[in-house]
Formats: sequence, C-alpha cells, structure tokens
Amino acid sequence: MSGKPGVFLRAEWRYLVMLNYQVDPSILAPYVPNGTELDSWEGKTFVSMVGFRFLNTRVLGMPIPFHRHFDEVNLRFYVRRRAEDGWRRGVVFVKEIVPRFMIAWVARTLYNEKYVSMPMRHHLVIPDSDRPDPGMMSYEWWHAERWNRLAAETTGTPKYADPGSEESFITEHYYGYAAQRDGTTMEYGVEHPPWRVWRTEHSHFECAVQDLYAPEFVAYLSSPPSSAFVAEGSEVIVRRGIPLVRLAVSPASV
Repeated sequence: MSGKPGVFLRAEWRYLVMLNYQVDPSILAPYVPNGTELDSWEGKTFVSMVGFRFLNTRVLGMPIPFHRHFDEVNLRFYVRRRAEDGWRRGVVFVKEIVPRFMIAWVARTLYNEKYVSMPMRHHLVIPDSDRPDPGMMSYEWWHAERWNRLAAETTGTPKYADPGSEESFITEHYYGYAAQRDGTTMEYGVEHPPWRVWRTEHSHFECAVQDLYAPEFVAYLSSPPSSAFVAEGSEVIVRRGIPLVRLAVSPASV
C-alpha cells in the first residue's frame, strides 16, 4: 500500500506466552508517550508479560549472522492515538530483554526502546495445532544471580480470538510507540494476521520485579495474572519509525 513507511524488519514471532495483569492506570502515567493515551478493555487497564521466539529475522532485508533466531521477554502496556485515519492502537514497552547485545543496542539507538541484553534460554513442548495435546512454553533470563522464568502450559487446540474479547484486545495492537529523549514520540507500524491462541492450564512467573522494573509493579506482578494464554504467532513486518510532533507544552512556553 502506498504511503506506508519502508520495512525495517521482517521476522516470525512464535509461541507467545502472554500473562496479563490488571493495574491502576496511575502507575503507567509516567510511561505514556506524548500524543498517546492509555487504552483499556471494558474499563480495565493491563500490563502484559510476554515471552516469545524471534525467528528468521531480517533487518532492512538482510539476515544478520548469529542474530536471526533468539528469545525476547518484555513488559508492555496498551495505548491509542487518534490519527487522520481514526484510532491507532499500539503498545509501549517498559523493558525488553534479549540475549544479544547488538540487538539491544540497535533498538535503543534507532527507536529509543528500553532494550537490555541478558543470558536467555527457552524450553518448548509444542503441541500439534490440530490435536488437543498439552504443551509447555518456557522462557528464562539470568538476572539478580538467578534464572527468572515466564511459562505457560497449554490445553486444547488453538482458536482465533472472538472479536471484542480480551484475547483480541491484547494481541491486536498494530503500532508501537516509544518516547524519545527530545519529548517526541516514535510511531512504527507492526503488521501480522490475527493469531490463534491456546488456553492455558497453568502459568508461571518468577522474577526479581523490583530490581528489573520498578517498585510500583511489584504488587501487581507478584499476584496471579488476570488472564493467561499462548498465541501461536506468525510472520511479522515492523515498519520504519516516524517521529510525531511533540504535543506537550513546556513550562517555558506557557
């Protein structure tokens, strides 16, 4: 389609463990980029812990040796922005963990995304998508002198989320927003088809939350999630970022 920014990255995102926690919107206010506002589902504001496999990664059309397949774990929340074509619903990342320093460096430099690099590992028991076999998806990262863990056990077969459901709200945000150092906001499109999701029997999250994120997240992320599921994933396209005009008025200009 004409008018879209060029493609920055092509990859596959697979086996997304998604643990979702209802939070007080006030704890997210400092993280909301200029020009966006918190998005909610049925009046509820969520953060999500997400772990997944990044596969067959190509940056600007080129595969980068030793950086094609890796894990990522992130803490994210949901925003929206009114644009010329209507509401654009997107995600904001509080922090993203990857195992490769260069990946983190590129994301911080080009998008000012909150990437850090840590040793990571995964264990996947992938069920047959057409049979109700149990599965297990586990992602771990080395932090605070121990392995931290995000995992879920699946049940049944994956199904497309119902329109208007919580699963649809969590998985179908097609923009990313990142606050920049000069007060502007970077917007980038993320394209993928709707994902099928597995229900989960059990989920697990073990993490030094206060040290890795912030004290205000401890009470929420230490409690059982409001919901948990595993998304099958797909090929994705991440487009080049576009800076938005800073909407906030500085005190000096008032």
